[in-house]
Amino acid sequence: MEVLIREVRPADEAATERIEIAADALLVERFGAVDWPPPTPPHERATVPGFVLVADHGGDEPSSRGLIGFAHVLEIEGGTHLEQLSVLPEFGRRGIGRRLLAAAMAEARRRGSSRMTLRTYADVPWNAPFYASCGFAVTTPDTPLLRSLVQVEEELGLLRHGPRVQMTVRL
Repeated sequence: MEVLIREVRPADEAATERIEIAADALLVERFGAVDWPPPTPPHERATVPGFVLVADHGGDEPSSRGLIGFAHVLEIEGGTHLEQLSVLPEFGRRGIGRRLLAAAMAEARRRGSSRMTLRTYADVPWNAPFYASCGFAVTTPDTPLLRSLVQVEEELGLLRHGPRVQMTVRL
């Protein structure tokens, strides 16, 4: 399957929101969650320092063309933080998330970052175990912003669904 990883464009905003909703539906179903937080409005992604990369599927049929995944990376406190990595469920388990993550790590490195952090569910196979297979290790939040993310997760009720961890990879 041909997939192009590229920078997000303004015309991609609706697609990234659709992708996040579809990917989050897997967690909602797994946890039986009735009060899952809404996706980040795409226009808000553009207002914070960082970057968004998308996976664009060329597809053989016009109906199958378009965006199938994205990675949103924040540039904060001298490092980078993977805020969101989402792939449409029907394109899962094909290496697209891994390719997006590798491209995001390469871009962060190119921009001068020496590490990337993220927060995720410890026991969901496509969360912490996936990131561990990509070189991330469980770490302790060590900056004010990273510690504040734990508080945000508590406020959103994410901890009701299982333990969450911070993970870090050296770039």
